[in-house]
Amino acid sequence: MNKPQVPDFLKNIRVVLARPNHPGNIGSAARAMKTMGLTRLYLVEPKVFPSDEANALASGAVDVLESATVVSSLAEALGDVTVACALTSRRRELTTPLSTPRETTPELVARARDGEQVALVFGNETFGLSIEEVEQCNRLVTIPGNPDYFSLNLAMAVQVMTYELFSHTGVDVEYLRPESETASLGEVEGFCQHLDQTMDAIGYYRRRNSERLMRRMRALFNRSGMLRDEVDILRGLMKQIQRVADGHEHDGEA
Repeated sequence: MNKPQVPDFLKNIRVVLARPNHPGNIGSAARAMKTMGLTRLYLVEPKVFPSDEANALASGAVDVLESATVVSSLAEALGDVTVACALTSRRRELTTPLSTPRETTPELVARARDGEQVALVFGNETFGLSIEEVEQCNRLVTIPGNPDYFSLNLAMAVQVMTYELFSHTGVDVEYLRPESETASLGEVEGFCQHLDQTMDAIGYYRRRNSERLMRRMRALFNRSGMLRDEVDILRGLMKQIQRVADGHEHDGEA
């Protein structure tokens, strides 16, 4: 199966890092973004950028850093945005409704599909977003966690939010599943007959009801959803067991 394509509308979603202190966090955030199909990074007054440390921690996402937009204010980063989500873990005295990433992302994906510009806004590693920065956003999002210990770093928060977004794109992991064919009922029955012969040959039925036992075995294998290559493996095993039982354990092929 061919790999699915990352949806083009994800280009309408940007990640905005406001006043990041540590270049390593910028690089890690870029890596988190690209993993989830996002490439548009905005940096508001980064303390150090560009940076070798950022490049190192971005790993294969240096292209996200190279195309990043550096601006002097959050207003500049949000100029053409219609939906801006302020990510915060602090109690805010604001009337803006508070939601989780899982609750918010369906709307964000729908708006991006429609061609609107969407922003995920993350604050400084130490102080988060200021009240003035939060007020420039029209959505307030908090990642839920342990109330007694909630300590996501910047890149972790970016990863959680971008994963939730990507989970609504419809891109699945079917292309990673190995291609295989389900065995037909006839093939499963052929295996069961082979198993019956093998158990008889090795004396397994002594003091056992062979008919009753094979009914149970057929039911087991018929409901298991066996694959063709699994039937082949097990029939090869049966052949080898029979060879050993017949005293031909050193015989060639299985």
